Amino acid sequence: MSEAERETPVFDADFRARFETLLAWRRDVRRFRRDPPPEDLVEHLLTLAARAPSVGLSEPWRFVLVESADRRAAVRASFQRCNEAALAGYEGEKAKLYAGLKLSGLEDAPVHLAVFAEEDPDQGAGLGRQTMPETVRYSVVSAIQTLWLAARAHGVGLGWVSILEPEAVARACNAAADWILIGYLCLGYPERESETPELQQAGWEERRAAAARIFRV
Repeated sequence: MSEAERETPVFDADFRARFETLLAWRRDVRRFRRDPPPEDLVEHLLTLAARAPSVGLSEPWRFVLVESADRRAAVRASFQRCNEAALAGYEGEKAKLYAGLKLSGLEDAPVHLAVFAEEDPDQGAGLGRQTMPETVRYSVVSAIQTLWLAARAHGVGLGWVSILEPEAVARACNAAADWILIGYLCLGYPERESETPELQQAGWEERRAAAARIFRV
């Protein structure tokens, strides 16, 4: 049966309610158990991530599983440098609060995944990105979000580490010269789960009403 011949699925009220629950429980995970997810599950999650939309069907995402202890150590060293620099930018109670935050799962996460965008892939022949070439990067962000939701649906947590030097991570991953780091991700089974963001639990920030972000012109 071809794709066109398949029956259109029906997403009923029960599915929609469960999807809303998935969105609510999709969290940035920093605390991981050491036991790794099965390799075939990780590969399946990456296959699901690759179903994300991409500009001009360019599929510019490049997934790099970082398994070498030395390469992981280089990434952790970059995080340490950046985290110390970020802490120096705060003062008083905010600095004290920042210092107490756990901002990565780099030490414990069993799976490290660097996600890059190939800036000008041949695939897609440039369609849709002549005037907005940044849509290549947006496409990769979409793939990460797809991975995030798919992982949570399979009981796997994902944490996005952004306190890093992109160039250092690219070197550690032996990335091609035209690949741009979009995200360095930690994956594994979470130690605990919550629908409340950890930063909110720690008192760093509060969620705002969605209506405050909606405008009409």
